[in-house]
Amino acid sequence: MQTILITGGTGLVGKTLTQRLLKKGFRVIILTRKIPQSGSMEGLQYALWNVKEKKIDLAAVQKADHIIHLAGAGVVDKRWSTAYKKEIQDSRTQSSALIVDTLKQHVNKVQTIVSASAIGWYGADTAATIETGFIETSPADGQFLGETCRLWEESVDAATSLGIRVVKLRTGIVLSNDGGALVEFKKPLRAGLATILGSGKQMVSWIHIDDLCRMYIDAIQNPALQGAYNAVAPKPVTNKTLTLDLARIVRNKFFIPVYVPSFVLKIMLGESSIEVLKSCTVSCEKIKQTGFTFLYPDIEPALVQLCKD
Repeated sequence: MQTILITGGTGLVGKTLTQRLLKKGFRVIILTRKIPQSGSMEGLQYALWNVKEKKIDLAAVQKADHIIHLAGAGVVDKRWSTAYKKEIQDSRTQSSALIVDTLKQHVNKVQTIVSASAIGWYGADTAATIETGFIETSPADGQFLGETCRLWEESVDAATSLGIRVVKLRTGIVLSNDGGALVEFKKPLRAGLATILGSGKQMVSWIHIDDLCRMYIDAIQNPALQGAYNAVAPKPVTNKTLTLDLARIVRNKFFIPVYVPSFVLKIMLGESSIEVLKSCTVSCEKIKQTGFTFLYPDIEPALVQLCKD
């Protein structure tokens, strides 16, 4: 029975992934700034860390066979002020540095680090990428999120000098009932409004939470995986298609499509509206070549499954 140390284990992906790992018989240790008073499960432990103070529970690190690194300030949690953009970057790079420095300085048995990254690595679609999708060898975009992802991945890559296998999953829009984009998409539907963002023509590269968790576990179990992989479903869709498919599933015919103009989104969201309006078609061919198969390659069955409860 192997032990997985998880950062960001209380977040959207971390909570579901922890459940999946425990069901598979792994022991899980979640690094957190505050240990919960109750709710612990068999096989699950919590350990303290504080990135700003560069403190981490060494015993927890030394128990780990693998590390899954999910920690980082939410990209769309707040408006992108200069201070918050710095927090987005620092929360990722400094947490990686703390982990790698601890591994350098102390005896451990860590074999693998699987780190979150994001398709923010890529810029906006070109004529070529709409046809083929961005691939992992595409250079990082020069804008804020591209630069953030580049620094994030470099900070984790430092572990390769220790002989540790590093896998980075560049994740698309995660569809889950527990938070994130899908919950936001559903909110206007309560009033019967299917809100299409901007022109609605922008491509959305998405992934079902179950497939994403399976990919993390596969990255732990398959020693052939190394480097960056796009964690997106095989069939990206337009924002309009996603919105209207969801509306039909939730409301049948009882909804009104409403376009939210780009200028309104820019007023509401500020600079981060760039990402909402950006078309980004991303290829998952590399992860498929490793033998990974998707339970939800198509958007409609994915949405039906998530909306059935």
